[in-house]
Amino acid sequence: MIKSKADYLLYLEQDRLALGIKPSLKDRLTHDIWHFQKALRKLEYRKNTASNILIKLYALFLQLRVRKLGRKLGFSIPANVFGPGLSIAHAGTIVVNGRCKIGANCRLHVCINIGGGLAKKANPPVIGDDCYIGPGAKIYGNIQIGNNVAIGANAVVNKSCGDNQTLGGIPAKVIANKGPLDILQKQRTSINY
Repeated sequence: MIKSKADYLLYLEQDRLALGIKPSLKDRLTHDIWHFQKALRKLEYRKNTASNILIKLYALFLQLRVRKLGRKLGFSIPANVFGPGLSIAHAGTIVVNGRCKIGANCRLHVCINIGGGLAKKANPPVIGDDCYIGPGAKIYGNIQIGNNVAIGANAVVNKSCGDNQTLGGIPAKVIANKGPLDILQKQRTSINY
């Protein structure tokens, strides 16, 4: 959670790197997802550090801006859910419960839903660091997803899982005992031949 200007700058830099945004004017002006993430992080910073009525009003303005940009891109992502290094791959439907807690370096694809269970006040998922969530994945209920977990396309995750796993299917099951970091490392090793 962003609690200081240093945190805010760290989150922005980690998000920029995760999205692969270069410091070029073209990328800074034309990348809509980057504009959304910058607005989201500024909202988190102002909301968490508001000390007077003017800053609280500015946070309200930022909340409206995030909502407007989110509608344009198809995102319903509230403040203070994701850790640093958030990477949204494409514009398209992404719905996240505002009480979720998702760690650092999360990669999201389109048509994802992360939410609570059937009860109105049901606890939503807690997701660890370095997770990849594939297109169409649905994650719901009072569950915990470990670190370095890949969730395959269209998987329906309704049970907790540990670290370093790949999940797939309906309902989701462990299909490999390695996560996205392991897969990336293997790809980098095979390219270096």
